[in-house]
Amino acid sequence: MYPQVYIAPMARYIGFDWGLRRTGIAVTDSFAIVASPLMTVDTNAVFTEIDPIVRAEPCRGIVVGVPGLIVGLKTDSSDGIATFISALEKKYPSIPVHKVDESDTSNEAMSALILGGMKKSKRKNKGVLDKVASAIILQRFLDSI
Repeated sequence: MYPQVYIAPMARYIGFDWGLRRTGIAVTDSFAIVASPLMTVDTNAVFTEIDPIVRAEPCRGIVVGVPGLIVGLKTDSSDGIATFISALEKKYPSIPVHKVDESDTSNEAMSALILGGMKKSKRKNKGVLDKVASAIILQRFLDSI
């Protein structure tokens, strides 16, 4: 008979590519190894969508893409992202929020969609781009830890 082995449950990360109109959401697997696009939501309804995701599985952390983080660049979405991060920290005080530079993630996401064979007509849907960009942001974080 084999000895019984207990594997402790792991926790995942949730990543966001916040935008003025749409927000891309990505999640990792339970072992926090691979990031995958989950959905794109209307930014006004983002907290309605976050709650079920946070409750579905243990969450090790939240990752938010911030433009120009490395060089200190301020963009038209910087204030909105800062407000979003503050709201996350207030709503989920036990979950750490991490910031990741999101520079060039939209271009990387578009390249991934093209290389993946997605037709041009489907690539015009900005929602697809946002959720793939959120996965890239989340994977950058995973690669840094």
